Amino acid sequence: MGRTVRLNPQHGGRLRPVDLARSHGLSTQAVRNYEAAGILPVAERSPHGYRAYTPLHAQALCAFLALVPGHGHPTAAEIMRAVNRGAVEDALRRVDESHAQLLDDRRTFQAVEDALGGLAPVAAERGDTFVGPLARRLGVRPATLRAWERAGLVRPGRDRRTGYRVYGAADVRDALLVHQLRRGGYPLAQIAPLIVQVCAAGGVAPLESALRDWHARLSARGRAMLAGAAALDAYLRASQRP
Repeated sequence: MGRTVRLNPQHGGRLRPVDLARSHGLSTQAVRNYEAAGILPVAERSPHGYRAYTPLHAQALCAFLALVPGHGHPTAAEIMRAVNRGAVEDALRRVDESHAQLLDDRRTFQAVEDALGGLAPVAAERGDTFVGPLARRLGVRPATLRAWERAGLVRPGRDRRTGYRVYGAADVRDALLVHQLRRGGYPLAQIAPLIVQVCAAGGVAPLESALRDWHARLSARGRAMLAGAAALDAYLRASQRP
């Protein structure tokens, strides 16, 4: 959040756009744009057309800037617009949806982490397998494995003599990963980038640093949402005062 905005006695306790802008390292045009977008309440105008902001506008700006790191700019703007038009329940519902998305992202992370962790022993397997035995091992139909192959998620080789699909250790690993993520409800389009990463890294071990970074970003987002909630609550309290 920015520094405290000081009222200017020469302006009757009113604030100019530059007062709000300087406290947050913004341009005055950015402040005007926020007002035009409904993120700030509409400001009164002087007889000469100059904007006259109040401490409530300063609090609205603080709330918006605090919401952005956790919810993102578009969602933070939606929340503030709802509050400023008096639709507080809509704003709180949007906050809830954003928290639900974070929870869903955490579950996705956990599923990926569990799936990758369960694949570590696969690299030590020896011998190839065919579509039937692998399908029985996973509890899926052979047609499902062929669908994964058409989607580019599994790329088995072919037996030179018979033309049958042959799954090596890496192919089994990829099939297991796809299977676990599919059980978690993830569509093939979301699974594909992860398989590409696993194949490019030559296994799951090199992806550990990416998982740590992902986890850190989820935690930072959760903390930012807490800070945003506090600032939004302060603005709601201020805006509801007589």
